Amino acid sequence: MPGWLTRVVATLGGGGLFVAAFFDSSVLSFPLVLDLLIIQMAAQKPVLMPYYAAMATLGSLAGCLWLYWIAKKGGEAFFHKRAGVHAHKIRAWIDEYTFLSVFLAAILPPPMPFKAFMLAAGVFEAPLRTFIFALLAGRALRYFGEGILAVRYGDAVGTYLLSHKLAGSLIVLGVSVVGYLIGHWFLHRPTHPA
Repeated sequence: MPGWLTRVVATLGGGGLFVAAFFDSSVLSFPLVLDLLIIQMAAQKPVLMPYYAAMATLGSLAGCLWLYWIAKKGGEAFFHKRAGVHAHKIRAWIDEYTFLSVFLAAILPPPMPFKAFMLAAGVFEAPLRTFIFALLAGRALRYFGEGILAVRYGDAVGTYLLSHKLAGSLIVLGVSVVGYLIGHWFLHRPTHPA
């Protein structure tokens, strides 16, 4: 993370997390840095954990909304340039599973192509309400979950996250997909008249 942004986070606390999350979700990339900052700050000041997680979530939402609107105006050429070889698969996934695609991108750590999904949602004009709800749900679950773990286990959570990020990603992905499939089945199962 750039030195100026590190100073902003150190000076502003939760406000600094908002700024860092905004930049991380829009024009810059700091893979796992925001997660580690939330863990460190929540471990140091447990009573402020909900504030830190909320500010990171709202900052990420603001940055993603900015990306969404840029992509909506910029069109497909911009998306294809950023998404590369994954562009067609991402479009098909967004068209079919808008909520799930934004939610999973928001909750999973790298190497999930987070920004490609946010850009795709804008380019393909995913419903804004669905986009916002899925993003808030995913980011809040991620940041509040990390905060709760940091309050309970301290800075060790950050070390564990770094050394087991692939296993953690697969577990979160599996639980999310199973939850979605169960919800989808309950909402779309045929009803038999009595």
